[in-house]
Amino acid sequence: MTGGAGWATVRGYDEGWHVMGRRTVGRRAMAWHNRAFTAAAAAAVAVCATIGSTGQAAAAARAQTTAAGTQTTTAATPTPYAFAEDATTVKGTADTTDAQQLAPGKTYRSSIGRDAKLYYRLELDATSNAYVSATAVPRPGTTVSYSDGVKVSVQDGNSRNCSFSGTTHFGATQSPHPIAAWASRETNGNQYACQTAGTYYVVVTRSGTTGSSSGDWDLELSYVSEPSLKKAAGSTSAPEAWNSASPDALAGSPKRRKGGAGFTTASSLRQGIWRDGISPGQTLFYKVPVDWGQQLYATADLGNSSRSNGGTIGTALVLSLYNPVRGFVDDVGAGYDGGQRSAALDPLPPVAYENRYAFNDRVSGMRFAGSYYLVVHLAEQVADKIGDGPFGLTLRVRVDGTAQTGPAYAGQAAPRDAFDVPAEESDDTADDAADGTVGGSTGTGDGGSGDSSGTMKLVAAGGIGTGSVLVLALGMWRVVARRRARVAPEDADTASAPVQTQPQTQPQTQIQAPAPWERGAPRGW
Repeated sequence: MTGGAGWATVRGYDEGWHVMGRRTVGRRAMAWHNRAFTAAAAAAVAVCATIGSTGQAAAAARAQTTAAGTQTTTAATPTPYAFAEDATTVKGTADTTDAQQLAPGKTYRSSIGRDAKLYYRLELDATSNAYVSATAVPRPGTTVSYSDGVKVSVQDGNSRNCSFSGTTHFGATQSPHPIAAWASRETNGNQYACQTAGTYYVVVTRSGTTGSSSGDWDLELSYVSEPSLKKAAGSTSAPEAWNSASPDALAGSPKRRKGGAGFTTASSLRQGIWRDGISPGQTLFYKVPVDWGQQLYATADLGNSSRSNGGTIGTALVLSLYNPVRGFVDDVGAGYDGGQRSAALDPLPPVAYENRYAFNDRVSGMRFAGSYYLVVHLAEQVADKIGDGPFGLTLRVRVDGTAQTGPAYAGQAAPRDAFDVPAEESDDTADDAADGTVGGSTGTGDGGSGDSSGTMKLVAAGGIGTGSVLVLALGMWRVVARRRARVAPEDADTASAPVQTQPQTQPQTQIQAPAPWERGAPRGW
């Protein structure tokens, strides 16, 4: 309700009741009536003004939140990436001298320009393992090419890489979406460099080609510290064999589950069949708890479209897997022509500490227990060749094997729950919301429906308050009017004309509808 609409409503009541007052109460009671109703009208207008200003403040807050990089939800625009709401903003530097320090267990926001190389500083002890991941998020309107990507390295004071330099590209989709690369400093096993305490540097490099946009990309940096073991690991070799047979297909009806818009807002999944909706250009995040000794299997099915115009996209759907420190593990892609398509990750090894000694991501990435992230992206080109969507998405998730006892750490991870496996709880129940373009359950990084709900609660409360004021004032007026009519009948107007009342117009409130180290192309692309 706006101030203008609210005032028009009060005026309508005033004029109608003025006629009634003149016909039944008399002139002396009329003065009290006018004063009483004027007070009621003023109170109602004040409430409406308060609601209006509150709505404006809420809208301003939503605009500010969106400007800060959080997500909003509309019917036609996929939800942007949802950054961690507690992320600290840092600026990457072009030299190591001025590099800002990152703290373990923390998440940071930054940005990177075309062909830039940025440095951040770490202060490490001699025993802990450090893992740094950089999620690159192209801004709206950005174009990307096959080879565009981001690389992350951890280096010592002599510019030596402490481990591999992880690189991720957008690959064959050539569709802008969040991609993450990681690197580490490890202090055990077969590592020889970077084993002492001291200052180290995280180096984030953006690669690009002439076919991509030159604008900045946003970055989300995650730094996780893993403590050393109480005693040295018994083996420093990765397992060479495991059960690589595909399991029996899951049966049953899918449950609804809305995907999140970022790592920190990923929706929890357990073993089962889950359904969602995904729009062109959208990326959805889910997390699956996997314990020591367990194997994870995942398949993404994209439903058929009756609105296809005959177009075909060579790589439209991408399913990626990241480990608990947001380290890339594996991905797979599928084309789309409007007919149903399926993309399944190849069987992965059971989670084991010794997996870290392998030379490929698919094995070395499965080195921790904790929440593994399934990230699904649908290329934005689907909108032009197939339709706007949303399209039906089905995830089939299986976790096999009995949980085993993990290694004995000598200290505490940072953050503390980095390698925890959540206990069985009610988070595997289905969402009640219908399928569609969704943003997941988030905090301040997800604006959208939460804000509109809060605003509508205020409007509802305000409407109740305004109505209460009017009803109370009219009730008081009627009691006094009757009493005065009995006391002073000589002043009564005895005209027998029928009482005329003006039609009551209720203002309408409109609600906006919510609305291996070099990689990037999945196998077979």
